[in-house]
Amino acid sequence: MMSLDWQFFFQDTGAGETYLDWMLSAWGWTVAVAMCSLVVSLVVGIVVGTLRTLPNSRFWAPLATIWIEVFRNIPLLVQVFLWYMVLPEIIPFLKGVHTFYLMVAALGLFTSARFAEQVRAGIETLPRGQRYAAMAMGFTTAQSYRYVILPMALRIILPPLTSESMNLVKNSSVAFAVSLGDLTMFAMQAQEETSRGIEIYLAVTVLYALTAFVINRVLVFIEKRSKVPGFIAATGAGGH
Repeated sequence: MMSLDWQFFFQDTGAGETYLDWMLSAWGWTVAVAMCSLVVSLVVGIVVGTLRTLPNSRFWAPLATIWIEVFRNIPLLVQVFLWYMVLPEIIPFLKGVHTFYLMVAALGLFTSARFAEQVRAGIETLPRGQRYAAMAMGFTTAQSYRYVILPMALRIILPPLTSESMNLVKNSSVAFAVSLGDLTMFAMQAQEETSRGIEIYLAVTVLYALTAFVINRVLVFIEKRSKVPGFIAATGAGGH
């Protein structure tokens, strides 16, 4: 049976830091990418998902549908390479942008398509009476969405958003492909230097799981605090 040696984490890497320091720094990059991408995907996803449900929209709804289909059907790794290799050649100022921001853009926009579909589903789950009540009060379409429809819909879709947020943390591991010093990059490089792959990948696995678990607990807490008492979603073709 192979024995595990965790002491190597306290060895110097030759760059003035230990492997533990290196791993914690990589964890910081992973958390930063995941959190910033989550913010981008939520903001864009809410906007796109809302646009897709606008009544009598001949421009915004089709445009939102195209957005969703494009970002949802192109593999994430391909999108990352497009941001890293292709777009800087087309848009020169992107050549001076740090890889971190390109990764956040790629992962955030990729996930926004999935969030947008959740938002659309949440809005369409609401009974039509919600919209009619807002109209009866004299609200404009924008006011109806802001004060009535979106607050209800976002509460309904918190469980699937929680699942998507955890997937986002896992998807952030593709950052290694563009040489961003995240946990996956650390694991690959440290394993090559030390040949302690078992210990390294076990530790990295725990950190990924811990990050996803914390996000899960935070969102579950928000879900419980914001749950609409007694709300029963409409079913069938009831629409919104």
